[in-house]
Amino acid sequence: MTDAAQSMKHESMIDGEVIADPYAIPLDQINMAQPTLFQNNLHGEYFRRLREEDPIHYCKESDVGPFWSITKYDDIVKIDSNHKQFSSEPAISIGNPAEDFTTPMFIAMDQPKHDVQRKAANPGVAPARLADLEGLIRERSGKILDGLPVGEEFNWVERVSIELTTQMLATLFDFPFEDRRLLTKWSDIVTDVNMFVSEEKIQERREILRECLAYFTRLWTERAEQPPKFDFISLLAHNPDTKDMVKTPMELLGNLILLIVGGNDTTRNSISGGVVALNQNPLEYDKLLAEPTLIPNMVSEIIRWQTPLAYMRRTAKEDVEFEGKQIKKGDKVVMWYVSGNRDETKIENADSFLIDRARARQHMSFGFGIHRCMGNRVGEMQVRILWEEILKRFDRIEMVRDPVRVKSSFVMGYSEVMVRVKPKG
Repeated sequence: MTDAAQSMKHESMIDGEVIADPYAIPLDQINMAQPTLFQNNLHGEYFRRLREEDPIHYCKESDVGPFWSITKYDDIVKIDSNHKQFSSEPAISIGNPAEDFTTPMFIAMDQPKHDVQRKAANPGVAPARLADLEGLIRERSGKILDGLPVGEEFNWVERVSIELTTQMLATLFDFPFEDRRLLTKWSDIVTDVNMFVSEEKIQERREILRECLAYFTRLWTERAEQPPKFDFISLLAHNPDTKDMVKTPMELLGNLILLIVGGNDTTRNSISGGVVALNQNPLEYDKLLAEPTLIPNMVSEIIRWQTPLAYMRRTAKEDVEFEGKQIKKGDKVVMWYVSGNRDETKIENADSFLIDRARARQHMSFGFGIHRCMGNRVGEMQVRILWEEILKRFDRIEMVRDPVRVKSSFVMGYSEVMVRVKPKG
């Protein structure tokens, strides 16, 4: 079966009945690669059962093939840190890339190529660069918040989460500011499962990504002829190890996708998730208003509680005996960060949202080892500054109805968080 056909089959089968009770299903039939489990916020109890009964769980039959689910914190750390036996190639997603549209990216590469490409882009989010960006983020956060319709209902995702992260992405790429919403469009198209429901949609997705590649190729050519700067395109275009990437267009596209999605979805959904978490835990909101100095710790707790990307996949490079299970060479191994962040044996009161949690940065949302999230500090800084600016202006951000979650087993996000803001005083 082709990858496109697998994707279409996957989508058609998951739109049936959603079983809320994981204990109503035989253990060996649990399949966590179902986006509807996450869209309906049912995944938590499924992962609880796996952690209790089968933390190294083999799903023999799924619409994207067989795979292992690693669901406990310490086991995930062991896999994520063991790049000698568990490869990031050929993909970090459960499904394999289509053979006729493969987009290599450094997060889905092993050493030494991974290290070379990551090192080339890393100065764009290095500590010195962050210091330069802090004032700009604060200014933009203030303008966005000052433009909100006080007393009226609006979608926080659209007006704040997307807008702030898209502006930041435009800065990191030195992307034409007036076209910045293209970055949002391209990021969304990569992770939208609805773009796999038919061959027509698959081709539409590819055409949009080719437009992305064409746009960035023009920027690359311009930057290569200009003096070096600290935006991602200039860094890659001037680095001796990556300057010829433009000659391998699909690899260029893959790395663009990585940097766009990595800088967009993760921060966006932490910004939205913070509003959801505080509204669902009003005593924590009271605590925040009483102690604004808790904001930095709260940011880490938001990122743990939300876990913006649910998992990363590895592929076994050899036969491995792991915690009593026999993982065969070539097997897909999925590290469920969203489950590890709820592991009660590692994190006390793991299901609770506590903005003053001790060791809040102990979470695994950024991964471990050589693939630990490169832009984690940028994301944390954006969420921190935004909440500092929120508390200057508003008494409450009141969620007026249940949030709408995206349909994805990879991106833990929201398409709609309807709110009303209450000004101070």
